[in-house]
Amino acid sequence: MCLLRVHRFALRKDARYPEMPSMSQKTILITGGCGFIGSQCVRQFYRTHPEYVIVNLDLLTYAGNLENLKLVEEQERALPSDQKRYIFVKGSITDEALLHTLCKQYDFRMIINFAAETHVDRSIISMNDFISTNIGGARSLMEAVRANKVDRFIHISTDEVYGSIAYGTASEQTPLHPSNPYSSSKAAADLIVQSFVTTHNVPAIIIRGSNNYGTYQYPEKLIPLAITNVIEKHKIPVHGAGVHIRSWLHVADFCDAIDLIAHHGAVGSIYNVSAEERSNMYVLQLICDSLGVNLEEYKEHVSDRPGADTRYAPDSTKLREELGWVPKRSLQKNMKEIVDWYMKNEAWWRAIKTKKEFQDHYLKQSKGQWY
Repeated sequence: MCLLRVHRFALRKDARYPEMPSMSQKTILITGGCGFIGSQCVRQFYRTHPEYVIVNLDLLTYAGNLENLKLVEEQERALPSDQKRYIFVKGSITDEALLHTLCKQYDFRMIINFAAETHVDRSIISMNDFISTNIGGARSLMEAVRANKVDRFIHISTDEVYGSIAYGTASEQTPLHPSNPYSSSKAAADLIVQSFVTTHNVPAIIIRGSNNYGTYQYPEKLIPLAITNVIEKHKIPVHGAGVHIRSWLHVADFCDAIDLIAHHGAVGSIYNVSAEERSNMYVLQLICDSLGVNLEEYKEHVSDRPGADTRYAPDSTKLREELGWVPKRSLQKNMKEIVDWYMKNEAWWRAIKTKKEFQDHYLKQSKGQWY
């Protein structure tokens, strides 16, 4: 197991953090860097931006996984001490003292915030953590950025803040209309960030991504849950009729967009990032085709979420026209390689699915129990 120096950097009253490497590089903070999208961003930035020292702040809740960055840690161990470029700190974005300590010690040039509670199903059952992390954490980060004069703050949001879109698409100017506790907490965070831009001239940008998919995704989400359940010969729980439509975006494409926006986007702007509109049943059919099984034999329809959104339809025209971003990957072309990754990495997802945090929630999720 990859230990990633967690215990050494866990927050204490007398906490001391690693000295800033004796290099001319810039230091950036990525929060929630052990999660699905955050770890992809850490891996991509580590590979493509040798000018950066990356500090990863993550509380390691149920969805944060040290194994997601094992490859980065292995590369770090092979480097001389004066050339290391990755630092892990265990802690919460709601911890204001920790944020100010890190900002003062490392003099961050940029902060990218992925840290959030993101699972809609869990927010329906209990919203407490969503209010604390998503709303309280956004406020704490904005205060730290403001007080420590960080050059740029990138806040990762979601297309779910627009709510269900029956017709047409949602641009960055579309009014927010969140439908569930998770999306309402993210909408509140967006408004907090925007208020700091307007009131305090904080250099922030909001990025609203659509449904991400890819490797290292927590197996509670539709695609990894379906893949791993079929491998285990278990049914795939399908909410309602499975006709919900989402904009599916490969996580590597999303992180390419984040990289582009972080370095070239206009401060104070909001950018939607989206790819292809497909129904849940279309996605499940691709998965079953890749695994060589009959979807009809594996799907099991359960009650739909209360107030379920039928369709998300973010419009990323602004990003494409201003910065020239286009997605390079598609569900049709890339699903087989994603399925293959989960087949080859059973130890990774089985370790998660055997944990109490997963099983307690899955027991409800698989039966469509929301209360």
